[in-house]
Amino acid sequence: MESVGKRIEETRRRRLMTQADLADKARLSLITVTRLENDASTNPRISTLKALALALDVDPAWLLFGADEGKAAA
Repeated sequence: MESVGKRIEETRRRRLMTQADLADKARLSLITVTRLENDASTNPRISTLKALALALDVDPAWLLFGADEGKAAA
């Protein structure tokens, strides 16, 4: 199961952003982005996830739950 931090990091890298770029764009501290990507922060605030999702141009629910969450089993 892929973590929230891994989804943030992979998406950030696909967007060719550094952690500092993402922190600036999301108006968060660099330490917040670093801790989330390293899964050192396991209970992020909804406002933080929304800011990251907006900065990364992804759905906040996808950041939290991943691609398979909520889909019916085949």
